[in-house]
Amino acid sequence: MSYSTQQIRNVALAGHPGAGKTTLFEALLHAGGALQTAGTVERGNTVSDFDPLERERGHSIDAGIASVDRGGLHLNLLDTPGYPDFRGPALGALAAVETVAVVVDADTGIGHGTRRMMEYAKQRGLCRAIVINKIDHAGHDLAALLDLLRVEFGAELLPLNLPADDGARVVDCFRSQQGESDLGAVADWHQKIIDQVVEINETVMDHYLDVGEGGLSGAELHDAFEQCLREGHLVPVCFVSARSGVGVPEWLDIAETLFPHPGEANPPPFVKGSGNGAQPVDARPDPDAHVIADVFKIVNDPFVGKLGIFRVYQGTVRKDMQLFVDDGRKPFKVAHLFRLRGKDHIEISQAVPGDIAAVAKIDELHFDAVLHDSHDEDHIHLAPMAFPKPMFGLAVEPASKGQEQKLATALHKLAEEDPAFAVEHNGETNETVIRGLSDLHLRVMLQRLKDRFGVEVNTHPPRIAYRETISGRADGHHRHKKQTGGAGQFGEVFLRIEPLPRGAGFEFVDEVKGGTIPGQFLPAVEKGVRQVLAGGAVAGFPIQDVRVVVYDGKHHPVDSKEVAFIAAGKRAFLDAIGKAQPQVLEPIVELEVSAPEQHMGDVSGGLASKRARISGTDTLRGGDILIRAQVPLSELEGYAAELKSATAGRGRYALDFSHYEPVPAPMQKKLAEAYKPHHDED
Repeated sequence: MSYSTQQIRNVALAGHPGAGKTTLFEALLHAGGALQTAGTVERGNTVSDFDPLERERGHSIDAGIASVDRGGLHLNLLDTPGYPDFRGPALGALAAVETVAVVVDADTGIGHGTRRMMEYAKQRGLCRAIVINKIDHAGHDLAALLDLLRVEFGAELLPLNLPADDGARVVDCFRSQQGESDLGAVADWHQKIIDQVVEINETVMDHYLDVGEGGLSGAELHDAFEQCLREGHLVPVCFVSARSGVGVPEWLDIAETLFPHPGEANPPPFVKGSGNGAQPVDARPDPDAHVIADVFKIVNDPFVGKLGIFRVYQGTVRKDMQLFVDDGRKPFKVAHLFRLRGKDHIEISQAVPGDIAAVAKIDELHFDAVLHDSHDEDHIHLAPMAFPKPMFGLAVEPASKGQEQKLATALHKLAEEDPAFAVEHNGETNETVIRGLSDLHLRVMLQRLKDRFGVEVNTHPPRIAYRETISGRADGHHRHKKQTGGAGQFGEVFLRIEPLPRGAGFEFVDEVKGGTIPGQFLPAVEKGVRQVLAGGAVAGFPIQDVRVVVYDGKHHPVDSKEVAFIAAGKRAFLDAIGKAQPQVLEPIVELEVSAPEQHMGDVSGGLASKRARISGTDTLRGGDILIRAQVPLSELEGYAAELKSATAGRGRYALDFSHYEPVPAPMQKKLAEAYKPHHDED
């Protein structure tokens, strides 16, 4: 099928685990003619969950991609994981779409994943829609669920269709004013939609008040509706049963006629440059302009090699054209261009603005890389998405000797695929540490290490990522002087240190007057300071949130050398830290625990013993409770097993980094006593 940007719709299915996203994905592909028969999660034959681990576990781990060509519609669908442990791929998929359809289970209602994905989509400026699934199940109250959704997310949530005959069919309430539904008169809901849509635009509102709905043109209504979606003034609600197919063709009609195409949505947040000097870039969906595309997903396929999946924002990507990666000077040739359908790669000749495509075997590709065909587009990138910081860690080492390099390569490939999975090497302890969002997240990664790369590892808890800082101001001084016969070493440094706000990092300020420290030696002073920053001063942990101001010193015309000022800067900084009320900081994480309600006492009591501060609890439909708390990361060693024991295996949790704060005084003393500093004797 040949299609234009105006015919493309990009939609991510997101939401709480178990809401039926993958089943809906299959139903949409089937109803749109892309599949002869819809697969099921139970049979393990769905298009999106093709990974053996996904089939084994019965839920999505990665974002699956497929498309529907139906009439004048080209619909790119992304099926995202619901479990918070796999938010990395889910959030990465949001960079490729205009619309996020949050799927809600009619049986269990609003889950925390519902709230989370609605918030992420809103922050990213994406159009949002709600899909209420499983409407044909007996025993639920759809009217009450819709009321709850509108209380939770606002009166801008309005249905475009309504369930009828106890969910056996749906009726249109956007275009139609006729008939009854399970939620009341169609005309009443139709009027609510019209009132909501026309008030977004004063011209349309005035015209509506003058002539009524019948006097509004289709173009006026469409433009106002599209503006409502773009500004979040209207969040459409649709009712479906993915299993039986009720409402699924109607949802495809809604996607085609009402959801925004890539030229109608909020402009993508591209910028050129970095920091305060970054300038917004207008990436226009013009097929004849220079190419700008963003890589939102990497897959290291054992047969195809590295696969880079990208969204085209501007220009047309064609087979055999030359593209640059980021600011690289050497282009690569698009030898093959693919469209994805789950694990299948379908070769295509071009991808127009708004489309999603893939290229293979280009080693330079990485997550969030920008592809372009002109150096005019150098230094352009999408504004970064706020991914959760991976805090749950395991130290790993190969189970067999001689596999160190194989392990390093495999971990690098896994980290390329998941923006919420990180690999660190601690030079001081010589540990390789993998970090993810939960115990489950890391167990899946370790299983992939074994299955895909043939690497088995031994694991143990890693060193906690403590930090050091100061809480007061102080001055430091050191004179470095060595005479060894012949040329000596001389450098003297006076500096001042002061605390910065938490998370501000490090600042080095030059306030030297009169050349008492020549300019060529100031980088050496900073180098000495940074050696202490990296290695710590109190307990051997990196130092953060400190400003160092060098304001005076002395030099010798013959004996002053770089090495002398490195040593003087280092010792002066250590001198100041000792007088500036140094503190050891510990990472505090946001913990979310879900468990059956009958285990709430055990879960809460266990958290209280870990210095946790419980910030709230929610009762979820289905009999589970969700506890939110802030907990020191050091207290969570072994928590996966503890929670499993306390909840008969039904408890789950996920972590997000929150902030650093000072450890209790007895703990700081213990950490400092365990640290045996070995500073160079200068």
